[in-house]
Amino acid sequence: MAGKQTREHQRIEMKRIENEERRLITFSKRRSGICKIASELVTLCRAEVGVVVLSPFGNPFSFAHPSIDTVANQFLNRNPPSIDGSYALVESNRQARINELNQQYDELINQIKVEEARNKVLKQLTEGKGNGAWWEAPIEELNLEELHQMEVRMEDLRRSLWMSINQRTQGKASKSIQGQSFD
Repeated sequence: MAGKQTREHQRIEMKRIENEERRLITFSKRRSGICKIASELVTLCRAEVGVVVLSPFGNPFSFAHPSIDTVANQFLNRNPPSIDGSYALVESNRQARINELNQQYDELINQIKVEEARNKVLKQLTEGKGNGAWWEAPIEELNLEELHQMEVRMEDLRRSLWMSINQRTQGKASKSIQGQSFD
């Protein structure tokens, strides 16, 4: 099996695909790939891109940013880039939205950091690793799930105390019985 490659890693010979169904599938996949690459050029390089593809049946498909008309006019030198005011408006709106999203992102990151620090403190308190014991955790700051966890721990503590008290009281009772004589 060494040296065997799957179909996607093999080089495909550049010739017309005779099977019509396979040809249409290949067209669809390759057209999607071209549009994806054009979109990446827009995103990464802020390029203005226009792609027009006609299917084997003559159906037109296109991808363009900011619009096919803008790109075609620039290509044909009818509308130089500096004159297109709609692009500047679109770009300023896009930049404002990016700034707004970045600000929201920063706020969310700060909230996450605050919650992680709070979680760490509460976890230390509830696990007895902090300055106090878990039962001394500030109840007002616990959420519903943490309150349920505390309730379970308290029930466990109560059962453990009850069993310990019972064992010790039964142990004393058996020692006192062993020390008495029944004459």
